[in-house]
Amino acid sequence: MQTFKRKKIGEILVDRGDLNSSDLAVVLDLAKTSGERFGKVCLKNSLITEEALAQALAEQFGMEYADLKGFKMDEAILDSLPPEAIYRYHFVPLGQQDNFLIIAIDDPSDVIKLDELEIFLDLPLIVKLTTESALESVLQKGEGTTRVLKGVSEDFMLQIVKETDKGEEILSVENISSDTSPIIKLMNSTLMDALTKRASDIHIETMPEGVIVKYRVDGVLYRAMDPIDQHFQAPIISRLKVMSELDISERRIPQDGRFKVRLNEKSIDFRVSIMPSAFGEDAVIRILDKESISTNIKKLTLEALGINPREIKRIRKAIREPYGMFLVTGPTGSGKTTTLYASLTEIHTGEEKIITIEDPVEYLLHGIVQIPVNEKKGLTFARGLRSILRHDPDKIMVGEIRDPETAQIAVQSALTGHLVFTTVHANNIFDVIGRFIHMGIDPYNFVSCLNSVLAQRLVRKICEKCKQPVVHSVETLAESNVNPDKCANVTFYEGTGCDDCNGTGYRGRSAIVELLYLTDEIRELIIAKAPIAQLKKAARAGGTIFLREAALEKVFAGESTLREINRVTFVET
Repeated sequence: MQTFKRKKIGEILVDRGDLNSSDLAVVLDLAKTSGERFGKVCLKNSLITEEALAQALAEQFGMEYADLKGFKMDEAILDSLPPEAIYRYHFVPLGQQDNFLIIAIDDPSDVIKLDELEIFLDLPLIVKLTTESALESVLQKGEGTTRVLKGVSEDFMLQIVKETDKGEEILSVENISSDTSPIIKLMNSTLMDALTKRASDIHIETMPEGVIVKYRVDGVLYRAMDPIDQHFQAPIISRLKVMSELDISERRIPQDGRFKVRLNEKSIDFRVSIMPSAFGEDAVIRILDKESISTNIKKLTLEALGINPREIKRIRKAIREPYGMFLVTGPTGSGKTTTLYASLTEIHTGEEKIITIEDPVEYLLHGIVQIPVNEKKGLTFARGLRSILRHDPDKIMVGEIRDPETAQIAVQSALTGHLVFTTVHANNIFDVIGRFIHMGIDPYNFVSCLNSVLAQRLVRKICEKCKQPVVHSVETLAESNVNPDKCANVTFYEGTGCDDCNGTGYRGRSAIVELLYLTDEIRELIIAKAPIAQLKKAARAGGTIFLREAALEKVFAGESTLREINRVTFVET
């Protein structure tokens, strides 16, 4: 009787020229010691590429390799499959051939799962092999969670749901599909879809036409799905209140809460704000992923934020001062806290004690003491800041100055030898002065301790996948106060919209900043209550580039559009 012996993966990699013979013995020893798979050890030690491993596995199992670069799932095939199937069994449908479904998987050794899938779909399969990262990328960009969402929305036309509280939420597509309540399905799949789409906030608004769900992606809102019947507004808000441990019976006053979910062994916090409106109650859910800053930012630096190199040099000088105050200003969602985190990361050497007090702690920084504000328990910014000063800090970060007491303590800390990093809501570098004076801070003390003020905005970047050159008319340039003669040799770009950017033409954001160093001359002008025009002139002489100029630099560099910078900054006339 003839027996079939499968060739070992290491031999195949060596025969293909992807792995050296000398490395083979080393990997075998490491795999034996660690108990990990041969391929995983190779990848961990950067001996082969993920594609090389997948191709070798395909050869070992007698399968065809599928390259999924640029692949988009067929909607007709997706509609013929159960919504949760591709997530539960982790595959990508590639197409159909006769009565067979062609799929791509990343683990050919799990034969039992393939058998289960065949039974579950009641279809014979043609199986191809691809890489794990390619499979994940297609699933993330695919319509999986959106289809679950759509299916759930359709359920609302059939039944009204009673509320249940199951305690801790564990977010997964399997969980979504197994929940019997369409309301629970809707909330779970909405959260998952928002995370997949890189949303920072979810808005649930009640309008005459129904309940509208929107996502804020890269600072701009867009609709997530068709309106849901208004009858289901109360159960949706009730579900949110249960998750956030709020009072379900109270519908006349605003309520704030929070909840946490686990996704792929990672905890994600959600802050919830519920407010009465003309047609019921509206909710906004802020997504706070503390454990990862961004897939694009491996190390949080000023360069990673997209700040102009000229300004980075000036910021680095400001954040390395021995004492005083470094103040970042801008509206909500303009990236102030992220800039402070990047600054702290850059100056943290382990030789000095850095303590932060924040509401909430958004990102966890290694080696830095971070304190979350808890106003319900009496831990306010002011009280926390007083305690911090008794812990012998060298540098302090105050998440936000909201009241006169916090402002007073922060100024005193900066005057007594500490370097204080903080934020305040103001429109530009000069409005900050008025804010502090309005809070009752002595102007002389304030300008004495203030080293520099950084005003910041975030502009959306053009999607690289659908970026195209455009020609602007003279009228369009005039509306943006751009001199056509000065940009005669400039190529303008815009995004046409694609799957990568959800059809918006933009993907990701970049920071624009204006930085004011407080020289003795500027301090004297502020104390003398000089006009803003005179302060601007002195600031420009000191090297300040204002926000509008910084924004235009992004456009001329082909990174953003005139329409986007006009949305974020004032057109100066």
